[in-house]
Formats: sequence, structure tokens, C-alpha cells
Amino acid sequence: MPHCCVGLRRGPIVFLFWPTGGRQENTPIAKLKKEDLVRVNDQIRARQVRVIDEAGVQLGIMSPRDALREAEDRGYDLVEVAPKATPPVCRIMDYGKYRYEQKRRARESRKHQHADAVKEIKYRPKIDKHDFDTKTNHVRQFLEEGNKVRITIMFRGREMAHPEFGREIIGRVIEATADLCGGENTASLAKMEGRNMSLMLTPTKQH
Repeated sequence: MPHCCVGLRRGPIVFLFWPTGGRQENTPIAKLKKEDLVRVNDQIRARQVRVIDEAGVQLGIMSPRDALREAEDRGYDLVEVAPKATPPVCRIMDYGKYRYEQKRRARESRKHQHADAVKEIKYRPKIDKHDFDTKTNHVRQFLEEGNKVRITIMFRGREMAHPEFGREIIGRVIEATADLCGGENTASLAKMEGRNMSLMLTPTKQH
């Protein structure tokens, strides 16, 4: 009789049945990962499976037992890659290496998403030196991490009559980050949007 794991959440109790004779830890369904639902080796319970070898060659339809024996003879695992197909499709592969590559690609994908992020640092036209240095250090850190950074100067009241103060601040930021930025940035490229003046800085290298 298959074992089950019970996920305790708000509302009705939900049961998840594992088609394997091995013992499984009780795991909340909310914490289950996609890879945890992949059937491998003797977890495969279909009567017949279509088998593809490690080189992508179709070996035909056979019983899971014969398919697993074929995988073991080649020194690999048998992994169910298309459980909803008729019959289910299994591939002979190094499952440990496959999981490693999946995680590596996921990490790379997160890095690219992170690199596409836009950070914003806000300054005031009459900012003091200490605050300027602190904020500009944050700008440098974001650029080093591969993020684009929007420099925003916030004007209030009568400060609106002196946009040159904002351009001066932006010019100082550009000068302090010139070694990290790509393209030619100048304070004259800053745009006024309502009471704010802004300029986007793009890192030379996006990781």
C-alpha cells in the first residue's frame, strides 16, 4: 500500500500519495519543489515506458524493470521526464548531474534577473558632503553588482528655481562613478519630471 504524506495547512487536510514503497518524510505540500515530484529508477510505476538513452536515441517501449536494467548497465539512472505521455517517457541520464545543471541554470537566471534590476538613489540639491558620500557609495555598490541606477534629485519649494544645483549634484555623481559606467554620461542629459530631475547610469559590465 503506498505511503502518504499529510500537508497541514489552513482549511481541509490535503493528502499527497507517493507511488513508491520507500519511506518519505512528512513534508508540507507548500514546501514541495518541482524536482521532488520527479520519479526516478524504482519509483517509476507505469506498466510500460518509452525509453530514450543518454545520447537521445529512442530505445523503444519496454517495462520499467527492463528500462531500469538498461540504465544500470550503462551506469546511469532512469528518469521519468514526461509522466503524462502515453506511455510515459523515461530518459537514461545521470540524475545527480541533471539536478546540478538545473540548479546552476536557475542561479544563472536569477543573476540575469538581478542584473536587469533598476535601483534608485535620491539626492537633495543642498545635500551635505557626508550624505552625498554615503549615497554615492550605494550607487557604486549597485553598479558593481551590475544594476542600473537612477539618480534622482528632489526639489522642494523655491529650489525649483535653481535646477543648476541639481545638475551639479548629478555631475558629481557621474564623476565619482565614471570608472563603473558605460557610455558618455553628462549632467546635461538629466531630465526634469515634475519636481524631480533624473538620470540613468548603466554599468559597464552587467554580471
